[in-house]
Amino acid sequence: MKFSKIIATTLATALLAACSPKADDKAAQTQASTTQPVSLLLDWFVNPNHAAIIIAKQKGYFAEQGLAVDVVEPADPSMPPKLVAAGQADIAVDYQPQLQQQVAEGLPLVRIGTLINTPLNSLVVLKDSNITKLEDLKGKKIGYSVSGFEELLLKTMLKSANLSEKDVQMINVNWSLSPSLLSKQADGVIGAFRNFELNQLKLEKHEGVAFYPEQHGVPAYDELIFVAKKDTIGDEKYARFMTAITQATDFIEQNPDEAWKIFVSYKPNELDNELNRMAWADTVPHLAKQPKALDQARYEQMATFMQEQGLVKSLPNVSEYAVELP
Repeated sequence: MKFSKIIATTLATALLAACSPKADDKAAQTQASTTQPVSLLLDWFVNPNHAAIIIAKQKGYFAEQGLAVDVVEPADPSMPPKLVAAGQADIAVDYQPQLQQQVAEGLPLVRIGTLINTPLNSLVVLKDSNITKLEDLKGKKIGYSVSGFEELLLKTMLKSANLSEKDVQMINVNWSLSPSLLSKQADGVIGAFRNFELNQLKLEKHEGVAFYPEQHGVPAYDELIFVAKKDTIGDEKYARFMTAITQATDFIEQNPDEAWKIFVSYKPNELDNELNRMAWADTVPHLAKQPKALDQARYEQMATFMQEQGLVKSLPNVSEYAVELP
């Protein structure tokens, strides 16, 4: 009888132990319950411009900050900031000039950090087109993808060469910038990223020539930034997110070759190709060295420029739509 009770007690204890989480499992469950989900919408499909994001995810820097970051590639590149403004996502990758347009239109968005703090946008022509200076664009066809700021860039650049938008023919090429050059549909394209389109042309055995907006009358600006909804920036997850981005940026700067391998491991079949390899080398120098830092004067200069050019009617103080997190 006693033996039966001992067996019964032993079995009960064993079953209880089997059903109870182990110490390691409890720790994992506790960590999972305290991990904060963050939805991040990119501006386009994953590419070397997003190096710091992917390295932060692959190296576990987000996880160390208690964040589970879901990186989403948009079907429509124009939607991410709008979805964040509507509260349907936490963070979006945006562009400084576009943010200022969006704020002028009333979207409740705030810049919380910088991914790439130099312009990448450029006007690209083929070297064999015999267009060697902006004055040579007179009478030519210029392809573009996004109206608004790109048109303003072109207008300002042409003005520096004593030309106007009436001296060229604008053609919407629907994101097919390099193909439109190669097919002779356009003589030049505005909106071409100097770290991508020039390399894409090289792979097609053509050499491109880039004219840089910041050298032709356009104020320097941050190409890629992170934005969040204005009434949510008190949430500390944004500061933790930017801390992870800073860690990733430092790692890339110190270990560019290792970082490349980690980057392509995110999606080997899609990312490990020659174009991305070439673009990686050209992109790393443009990564913001201090992603949290805000250059307020740069935002003020662009705001003044956009207002003077009539792209926006007015903008609030920079502090209303750009912050520097701790």
